[in-house]
Amino acid sequence: MDFVIDPDHPSLPGHFPGRPVVPGVVVLDRVVAAIEAAHGPLPPLRLPQVKFLQPLLPGEAARIEFEAVSPSPSPRWRFRVLRAGATIASGEVVAGAAGEAA
Repeated sequence: MDFVIDPDHPSLPGHFPGRPVVPGVVVLDRVVAAIEAAHGPLPPLRLPQVKFLQPLLPGEAARIEFEAVSPSPSPRWRFRVLRAGATIASGEVVAGAAGEAA
């Protein structure tokens, strides 16, 4: 899934004034939306592992790639967010409450 965060996104003025960077939570929201677009609504999620390697700037095109690595009852996906072919973020998304086995 390709996406661009518009320079007018409401989270940008406070992150950081004068030189905005797309907040990680906005990027992760797009990751979850991409997984839900492919697999339907998900139960509560955990992100046991996430790395941000480079910032994403407003208006830059990015691509989300993900793969399922574990089926139900606690589905797990690995993801990468790429900009111009370079990984800017990666990690795992796990469906299920924190107390459940993953």
